[in-house]
Amino acid sequence: MNSPIQNYQSYRWFITKSKKLVIGGKSAAQNDQLLTQLKTQTLPPKSQITPPPQEDYIVMHTHLPSSPFSIILAPINKVNKSDLEETAIFTACFSQQWKFKKKKTQVDIFKLSSLTKPLRLKTGTWQVKEKLSSKTVELKLVLTKQNNILRAVPEQTTKTFLLKIKPGDIDKTDILSKIQVLLPQSKNQEEILQALPSGGISITK
Repeated sequence: MNSPIQNYQSYRWFITKSKKLVIGGKSAAQNDQLLTQLKTQTLPPKSQITPPPQEDYIVMHTHLPSSPFSIILAPINKVNKSDLEETAIFTACFSQQWKFKKKKTQVDIFKLSSLTKPLRLKTGTWQVKEKLSSKTVELKLVLTKQNNILRAVPEQTTKTFLLKIKPGDIDKTDILSKIQVLLPQSKNQEEILQALPSGGISITK
């Protein structure tokens, strides 16, 4: 799996059912860092060929503030309907809407090329020239292993998973021991914390 972001595991990330890498910022500063890095990629200097168009990507953000800017790191013409649905759910679940215990929320979809960052905008805020569409999705995830690392991903992403979770009343630091008991293999507490959204958790069947 090739990625234009070499340190992708320092961000929010998961791999879709069709094996496309999706990454998003864990904070406003990371959102800026990620989008700026992708928008400023260039060919090596002294290239003897005509530069191709800069790669464009699908980007998502919840309609309400405070969510990752999630990017599907694949050519837009290779992105399918399931990739869009999975990424929308991922974006929604790692947004502030999970903390608010929302059952559903709206996610906006646009192209990276439609985003600009005027100097006056605060950290994590970008201007959107054109929105492609929106999706309303449910906030629920499953725990599974991807690249041998515990991830919380949309249920349709994987055929095998360890637990189902949704927004709840128990803080994730307080539910760690219960999750460790329910997982078939012993898991490091820090790995579990890194996989879960911020806010309360409810374990479902």
